[in-house]
Amino acid sequence: MGAGLASGAEQPDERRLIEAAQQDPSRFAELYDAHFHPVYAYIARRVGSRAEAEDLTSEVFHQALANLPRFQWRGVPFAAWLFRIAANALADHYRKTARDRSLTLPDAPPQEDAEDAERRARLYRLVAELPEDQRRVLRMRFSEEKSIRDVAREIGRSEGAVKQLQFRALQGLRARMREGYV
Repeated sequence: MGAGLASGAEQPDERRLIEAAQQDPSRFAELYDAHFHPVYAYIARRVGSRAEAEDLTSEVFHQALANLPRFQWRGVPFAAWLFRIAANALADHYRKTARDRSLTLPDAPPQEDAEDAERRARLYRLVAELPEDQRRVLRMRFSEEKSIRDVAREIGRSEGAVKQLQFRALQGLRARMREGYV
């Protein structure tokens, strides 16, 4: 789920990747690889078709690469910036779709989308900070939608151990979120 997203300890690495890509655009591929899946998932949940999601995701990364020289590191995950671009791309897409259909746009709150994107980016960072076995269980259970039994079989642990790993991971995330971290 968050394998490529920066945890607190990995932020300097993410910052170095960004600075390297700003100097040499061919290095942007590393940032793309690290953030493609969360951005695609964010967009795919909000559009009607896979083709639209692919097109919009492509547009997000195209805009990110084009605007990368102006990006300024502020200690916030790079994903938050990408999600903001994605929220704007979605708003533009909805406006164009409405115009094409001669419809008026509902009062869609793009600001809420941007705030939601930032919360998601922080959550990805929190998940990335979990121990590897907890991260793996969460990814398999929620991203891959596997059953407890399937996860247990795949990682070679008992169902009880998988339930305990999931419980500890979720409990840890809740505690960090209550601390105002997210």
